[in-house]
Amino acid sequence: MKRLGIKRLRIKNSGFTLLELLVVLGIIAMLAGVVGPQVMKHMGASKTKTAIVQIADLSAALDMYKLDVGRYPTTEHGLQALIEKPNDVDRWNGPYLRKNRIPLDPWQQPYFYKSPGEHGRFDLYTLGADQKEGGDGEDQDIVSWE
Repeated sequence: MKRLGIKRLRIKNSGFTLLELLVVLGIIAMLAGVVGPQVMKHMGASKTKTAIVQIADLSAALDMYKLDVGRYPTTEHGLQALIEKPNDVDRWNGPYLRKNRIPLDPWQQPYFYKSPGEHGRFDLYTLGADQKEGGDGEDQDIVSWE
């Protein structure tokens, strides 16, 4: 009788060694350290630009309101007058905003509105990321009168 030999299968070790994983994690950490701050800087600038565009859009809607009603909404009526007719207004022809809602600023805070304004026909502004007057960069106030 012939004896059948059992073939041994060599199982090739597949996978990564601990050293290889640590090298890859180190490379990822270095890239995140270099790229991360640059991405965050651009994200802050884009929020500021978004606030500028939103204030321009709201200002245009306020101008349309004035054309129809003859005056800007009072401070008491606020920006809500752009989407809901105030009780004491006759020639309201709104809503004056496309989405029928007042947008929040890019930092998820409501815009400030005063009419009559201290700086012109109305004051429309946001205090930026820090929610305090003044500031630089992402913390700067974004206003309708400049």
